[in-house]
Amino acid sequence: MCGIVGYVGKRQALGILLDGLQRLEYRGYDSAGIVVQNGHGLTSEKAPGKVVALRARIGDRPFRGESGLGHTRWATHGGVSRANAHPHFSCDGKIAVVHNGIVENYAELRRGLQHHRFSSVTDTEVIPHLIEERYEKLGGDLLRSVMLTLKKIRGSFAIGVMTAHRPGLLVAARVNCPLVIGLGKGENFLASDISALLPHTRRVVPLEEGEIAEIDGTGIQLFDGDLKPRNREAVDVGWKRDRILKGGYPDFMLKEIHEQSETMALEIQGRAEELRELSIPRQIKRVTIVGCGTAWHAGLVGKTALEDLAHLPVEVGVGSELRYGDHPFDKETLTISLSQSGETADTLGAVRVARKAGSPVLAITNTKGSTLAREADQVLFMRAGLEVGVAATKTYTSQVMNMILLSMEVARRRKTLPPGRYEDLLRGARRIPFQMKGILRRSAEIQGWARELSRGRTFMYLGRHYNLATAYEGALKMKEIAYLHSEGYGAGEMKHGPLALVDRKLACIAIAPLGRVTEKMVSNIQEVRARNGEVYSIATKGQRLIGPVSDHLFEIPACPEIFSPLLAVLPLQLLAYFVAAELGRDVDQPRNLAKSVTVE
Repeated sequence: MCGIVGYVGKRQALGILLDGLQRLEYRGYDSAGIVVQNGHGLTSEKAPGKVVALRARIGDRPFRGESGLGHTRWATHGGVSRANAHPHFSCDGKIAVVHNGIVENYAELRRGLQHHRFSSVTDTEVIPHLIEERYEKLGGDLLRSVMLTLKKIRGSFAIGVMTAHRPGLLVAARVNCPLVIGLGKGENFLASDISALLPHTRRVVPLEEGEIAEIDGTGIQLFDGDLKPRNREAVDVGWKRDRILKGGYPDFMLKEIHEQSETMALEIQGRAEELRELSIPRQIKRVTIVGCGTAWHAGLVGKTALEDLAHLPVEVGVGSELRYGDHPFDKETLTISLSQSGETADTLGAVRVARKAGSPVLAITNTKGSTLAREADQVLFMRAGLEVGVAATKTYTSQVMNMILLSMEVARRRKTLPPGRYEDLLRGARRIPFQMKGILRRSAEIQGWARELSRGRTFMYLGRHYNLATAYEGALKMKEIAYLHSEGYGAGEMKHGPLALVDRKLACIAIAPLGRVTEKMVSNIQEVRARNGEVYSIATKGQRLIGPVSDHLFEIPACPEIFSPLLAVLPLQLLAYFVAAELGRDVDQPRNLAKSVTVE
């Protein structure tokens, strides 16, 4: 949520900052602003709306300066306005701050700053005023002023700070929010997301929890929260620049849906050998999987796979609940944490509870250098590459494939698979990328469904066993980008209440690939049909049970049941995309949502 970009070097900062903000647009935001140091003072501009509105406001004005900060804001405290947009300033306008996160004790702090002039109703604005008080007392020591200010703040934050008195200097700090320094030649960068840095560098130093950094054109210095120096090697990021271009597609989301056959091939390549190097303690008797949103759905597939193949009891918890409840973690429990960004606040909170309880933590994340990657005992890095669309598509299938392959490896070690079963499953996994490609070639069939379903319908997605999670995920995609009411439900639970919703305005999406519950799905579909519900079914090609009880049918290739969620979710992603497109929605940046949820 929100985005930070910073630059210090020998080039003009304005274009670099605006370009960086543009690359952070996918995270979700409602206003934007920048500030540059022009050698004599600070020059700033802010605007509600998109970065294009900020560009228009700047126009042809001279906006020169070789260091600066930019920010995209997602409103929490205070509405969407120019005054509430970042950066925020000290009373004398000489200190500027951009901030991601929440200052939980801002009301208390603001009461202690009554002699200061506030120009917004945000929680952020207390920060520059607190720094200002310390800066004057310390004779212009910006680093120490920031350090002392942070000790007063409760909450989560990533901040960038600059002052008119020190051209070419940025100070940055983080607690519970991601922040990355990019290293260049004679110049350095700051960003809340690696994607903003890709045009300039792939060498980054992620700030760790509680760290503070001084950044200028010659280098960086890292400190802990008490200003004790720290040293750390840079991380090389392997993402390619063309990953952030649309490549001929109208939207990033459609591009990323179609990339899934490629990302699946990458996930499978050499992964079995990599999994064999994992250390899974012998005393493990159960597993807890932690995730939020789409990652939680992937965890549900993982639960079914682990219980089915490895005969291990598994609990799947939403991070926001696990971190505050009576937790299930102990030394005999393996914790598997799923997060695309590796910065999901609630997932990180649950992981920290698990580690404190002595539970070994295995992370599955898409982001090297992320907080989750650094705090976990072991990491499986997904190979999905940069995902720009806010609604997860290729990262979901990457998480699911990694959970399945991990389940296979755990089962192999526990010797719970029949002879030859592991090899059969591996062969099935290797066919998935080609089967995905075949499904994606038939997207026009789903586009036909979307034309009808975009006309004032509500949605019920039904699934069972491996595809209960697929029902949840399909419904979530429709909510996220089409803004239409949709529910994912266990098909066997329809008679316990949801059948009351069935009428001709309800579109029932039945996920019914061939497997152990196919006949049960037929009965559940019949329950809907008997009440005049219209059924759109996803079923395995060649099986004859689902077609006769469905109004509309999309067939997917035959595969081992454990892999069916990977194929069945593709038409549901396409359906949500095409319905949203029919309704004129912004599919890449849906309203009120952000790509990386770094606050509670």
